[in-house]
Amino acid sequence: MKRGDYTYIWQAKDWPHWRYDLAQLAKPLADVSRAQGHLMGRLADVGLALRDQASLSVLTEDVVKTSEIEGEQLNVESVRSSIARRLGVDIGALAPVDRHVEGVVEMVLDATANSNKKLTRARLCGWHAALFPTGYSGLARIKVGDWRNDASGPMQVVSGPVGRQRVHFEAPPATRLKSELKDFLAWANGASNEPPLIKAGLAHLWFVTLHPFDDGNGRIARAVGDLFLARADHSPQRFYSLSAQIQRERKAYYAILERTQKSTLDVTAWLVWFLNTLHSAIDQAQHTLDAVLAKTRFWQRWATTPFNARQVKLLNRLLDGFEGKLTSSKWAAIAKCSPDTALRDITDLLDRGVLRKADAGGRSTRYELIVV
Repeated sequence: MKRGDYTYIWQAKDWPHWRYDLAQLAKPLADVSRAQGHLMGRLADVGLALRDQASLSVLTEDVVKTSEIEGEQLNVESVRSSIARRLGVDIGALAPVDRHVEGVVEMVLDATANSNKKLTRARLCGWHAALFPTGYSGLARIKVGDWRNDASGPMQVVSGPVGRQRVHFEAPPATRLKSELKDFLAWANGASNEPPLIKAGLAHLWFVTLHPFDDGNGRIARAVGDLFLARADHSPQRFYSLSAQIQRERKAYYAILERTQKSTLDVTAWLVWFLNTLHSAIDQAQHTLDAVLAKTRFWQRWATTPFNARQVKLLNRLLDGFEGKLTSSKWAAIAKCSPDTALRDITDLLDRGVLRKADAGGRSTRYELIVV
């Protein structure tokens, strides 16, 4: 496969004229459409409240995982509270939310709930400003709400220790960004012949290749992709998270991006990977819906049983996918109570048949929900 005398696709003479083999993409497209139809069919059979809960769960995961891909850990309860407040979904007591969480939530919700609005420079720069409300990325001062200027050198994606760093990718120079973004936004907002899902994959790739900001390019690229996926679905509600699936396949994601950006403008391989990953995300959404339905059945089963606030909080944590096994010490830490109070709460739930002791041994007794 000849690339001529260039290193990256943006240096090709025919950039940015993407090429792909639609015949090779026919099966992945059909598989994704079939999976979408199955998921939407299940959602059509549940009430509005359950659809809202499923969407809340997916959006929470999307916000958390798109940041986790970049090595940033957000508080799940804060993210969930921020989204629930904005969507008007009742989840009981809301957790405190900081400005950074609010910024990521604002970007993701604007991209998906307002997908029919034009993608503009002002909108992209607004997302960037929301991601970096203090003007800093870690300890580094960055240019916020505007394209990068390469004052400290070319924009590169690198790994490894200082002195032995490997350059995975170098983005177009800042002097080209005005023209490059003008072309990208004209394509993004104009009519085109690409199938909607193909356009979503191309938009994600195109934006991340331009890397127009000092930081946050990956998160914004995934938000751009989500915007086009929402357009393809013709729905402001999200019921699957591509970012969460990308996090599960993070190494493969970076590998296919690097191969694509160092190859030709035939991006069939990237689109196959994108569609297969999207298919997996939709399949994973079936499990999310199962969990939402299970949570609803649980609270219906125990609707007439009085629980204290600590018990309600911990039971919801278990129902939302508690990582690891629950112990009395974890209960005390999460509920902010004494070990004796935690043990009384747990013993009460054991007596009622809500919890049981887990079979697995260990230094501490572990507990799990009795699933109805």
